[in-house]
Amino acid sequence: MQKRLTRTGNSLALVLDKPLLDALGIDADTLLEVSTDGSVLLVSPVRDRKRTDKLKAVMERAHRQYAGVFRKLAE
Repeated sequence: MQKRLTRTGNSLALVLDKPLLDALGIDADTLLEVSTDGSVLLVSPVRDRKRTDKLKAVMERAHRQYAGVFRKLAE
C-alpha cells in the first residue's frame, strides 16, 4: 500500500484506512510507538505490558517443552 502524507496545519499526517486499522486492532484511542532506523519509519501499537509478559512466558514454556521438536523442524 502506498500513501501520501496529508498537510494538517503546520504538520504532516499519515491517514490510515479503516481496513488496516481493523486488521491491527487499533483505533483513535490507541497509543502508537513511532521509531526509525534512519531510513525506515516504524509505527506500531503500544501493547499492554502484562499481555507482552504473558506471551513471553508462554513462548518460554513451549521452548522448554518442545525444544527438540523445534530443533528437528529447523533442520
